[in-house]
Amino acid sequence: MQRIANLLVVQDGQVLLLKKPRRNWYVAPGGKVEPEESIYDAAIREFTEETNAKPIQPHLKGIYTMVIEDGEVVKDEWMLFTFVANGLTGTPWEETREGLLEWHPIEHLESLPMAEGDRANLLFAVKESGTQYGTFHYTEEFQLLKQHLQSSSEGDVLNG
Repeated sequence: MQRIANLLVVQDGQVLLLKKPRRNWYVAPGGKVEPEESIYDAAIREFTEETNAKPIQPHLKGIYTMVIEDGEVVKDEWMLFTFVANGLTGTPWEETREGLLEWHPIEHLESLPMAEGDRANLLFAVKESGTQYGTFHYTEEFQLLKQHLQSSSEGDVLNG
């Protein structure tokens, strides 16, 4: 199963997003986790490679299973690890081989064109405390069929 790590930077009430040319959808910068690489290192490496900037103190916000289905047949499945950082150092490029880098107000996450699973996990990353877990089921055209989400935080642990 493929592992993907992405990283959303929040700074001055805005988020840095990558607009991918294929669908003109927005995503958090990220990519494939290399063999033997930690998801944390992958998120930082991919973010830096795609933006030319370094995230400040990234932390894990979500772990997701993405499933692509054709009727009852699972065509593809991968794990997505979403990180968030409160700021960056350096100046991001405006355009890369992956697409256009753009700053958007946090509230635009509600309406920018993107996969609905991405919208759910990015909104959680910037608005909620704790960690979110979930599974998103899509058609091959990335129409969301169903989702199952849970979340937890340090305060949720019961003692005794």
